[in-house]
Amino acid sequence: MLYIVATPIGNLKDISYRALEVLKSVDLIACEDTRHTKILLRHYDIHIPTTSFFQHNRLSKGEYLAGLLKEGKNIALVSDAGTPGVLDPGYNLINLAIQNNLEITFIPGATAFLGALVLSGKPSHEFYFAGFLPNRSGARRNKLEKLKGYGCTLVFYESCHRILPCLEDLGAVFGEKEVVLVRELTKKFEEILRASPAAMLEKFSKNIPRGEFVVVV
Repeated sequence: MLYIVATPIGNLKDISYRALEVLKSVDLIACEDTRHTKILLRHYDIHIPTTSFFQHNRLSKGEYLAGLLKEGKNIALVSDAGTPGVLDPGYNLINLAIQNNLEITFIPGATAFLGALVLSGKPSHEFYFAGFLPNRSGARRNKLEKLKGYGCTLVFYESCHRILPCLEDLGAVFGEKEVVLVRELTKKFEEILRASPAAMLEKFSKNIPRGEFVVVV
């Protein structure tokens, strides 16, 4: 069985009993970054072997893991944080398992964009998750113009290194529409900000932002 196991996005207590049971019982844990995952495993005194599975080795390692599954091994797939398969190479292994008629199941847990959407207070009956926007301003504005026409709540991720130019582009496309920024969700310095892009820029011009952001429009 391939277990797709969601892990905490910040607070290590945000993990289910079932997820812990699975992580303690499998033969191998495939991690996006073994060093990162071992922090979680040490916290819960889990001593199962780990192996790396990330963007650059996903093809060769995927075949190796599929071979172990065919031999009857149980493997847990985890990402650095949150749900495997969402903006990480986990979907490659999931599809490989499907192609080989291997058993897979999902152990639910945290996903940052869903938590931010709920906290934003914006309509959630219909929304669009856009992942990460393009790095370059021109492409980012074009993408935002396209998303603006969707007529629903928009959710996407942004890093602290690009949040300022992103806010500039949001202001250019959406004007004074309120934007919600959720920063460091579930962590010590969790922060929820609600303001126009211009007001956000003024705030951040005095204090350089840190951490990972979820943006809701």
